[in-house]
Amino acid sequence: MEKTADLTVSAARHARGRGVPRRLPVLTTLCGLLLLAGCAGDSPSALNPGGAGATRVAGLWWLLFWISVAVFAEVMALLVWALVFRRGNARVRHGQPLRFVTIAGAGLPFVILVAVYGVGLRDLAALGDGPGPDAPTVEVTGHKWWWEVRYQGASGATANEIHIPVGERVKVRLRTDDVLHSFWVPQLMPKTDLIAGETRETWLRAERAGSYRGQCAEYCGTQHAHMAFLVVAQPRTDFDAWLARLDAPAREPRTEAERRGQQAFVQGTCAACHAVRGTGAAGRVGPDLSNVGSRWSLGAGAVPNDAGHLGGWIANAQTVKPGNAMPPQPVDAAQLPDLIAYLRSLE
Repeated sequence: MEKTADLTVSAARHARGRGVPRRLPVLTTLCGLLLLAGCAGDSPSALNPGGAGATRVAGLWWLLFWISVAVFAEVMALLVWALVFRRGNARVRHGQPLRFVTIAGAGLPFVILVAVYGVGLRDLAALGDGPGPDAPTVEVTGHKWWWEVRYQGASGATANEIHIPVGERVKVRLRTDDVLHSFWVPQLMPKTDLIAGETRETWLRAERAGSYRGQCAEYCGTQHAHMAFLVVAQPRTDFDAWLARLDAPAREPRTEAERRGQQAFVQGTCAACHAVRGTGAAGRVGPDLSNVGSRWSLGAGAVPNDAGHLGGWIANAQTVKPGNAMPPQPVDAAQLPDLIAYLRSLE
């Protein structure tokens, strides 16, 4: 019996001594897989910055990450040391634990926290330093559930799409038409909340040309997830050309189908809520459709902008994005292809 008990104790000690180190590679692998699971090439991640604002956020994030890694590694090393190498009786000199706790448990964390706080204040001041008075100004209004975009000095408007010149700071004035929203372009700038009755300001700057997806980051109702937008950064000449088109009348119909579609749009129920520059349609309830044919999506990211989805949206937008403000439209089946052709021609 005593021999069996000794074997049991020996086996338990062997498991304690050898089991912990063997589990560490498994835990490390699992942590690495979890980190990789959140990575994607087209993900609008703040850790893949495309502008000065997001670069500062990413830098602060990585600083905190590596500090956390260092602390975790130290704690795990001490745990392994305590479990594996400190078995049995060990003499500890008087005052040694107090010095260790004072230095490692109080002094070092204090220095780290003060340093991180200082870096945070530096980045906060840089993010709050807005563009100059001559910078392009974009006015963005949040609606349930889409974004209205207007440019200072231009009469036209667009929706769910913001164009900016590469390498320049652009001032963004934010308002909400209903509930709380939050304007967030992860690759360019931190979040800015839209509060009813207030005009908030932020700025955008992209260091390279491309498209950067944004999102409402404040829960605002049933279609909060489908309240996305796109920031398109382009060279200054292309931006000026796009802004000139935004201020000009919409493209005239070129085919018979497009002409019939324009007539159906202006004379039907569409014109009561939507506008198309240069026509009799001047509604302000829904998005301006003067360049709807070139937009990246329908319904603020709900579905792709193609003929099939556009037809479904016109006939009954509630089947595409339930709860939005657009009711089913009484469009004759014979007129629907012409209306689709006209809207897709508006670029």
